[in-house]
Amino acid sequence: MSNRLAGATSPYLLQHKDNPVHWQEWGDAAFAEARERGVPILLSVGYAACHWCHEVEPSTAVGGI
Repeated sequence: MSNRLAGATSPYLLQHKDNPVHWQEWGDAAFAEARERGVPILLSVGYAACHWCHEVEPSTAVGGI
């Protein structure tokens, strides 16, 4: 499994295409895969121009501790 955001059209999603998280775009395919694998959906909500989101990211698990 890999991060699947490289083909996204959203500027916010494209900012996260290289994260070490196996992100997928919201949609039926993501829900079907989670259901099939018996795993929860982890939802990331953000805003491309959020100053504090960019400041905090390097200190989170996604950006590296």
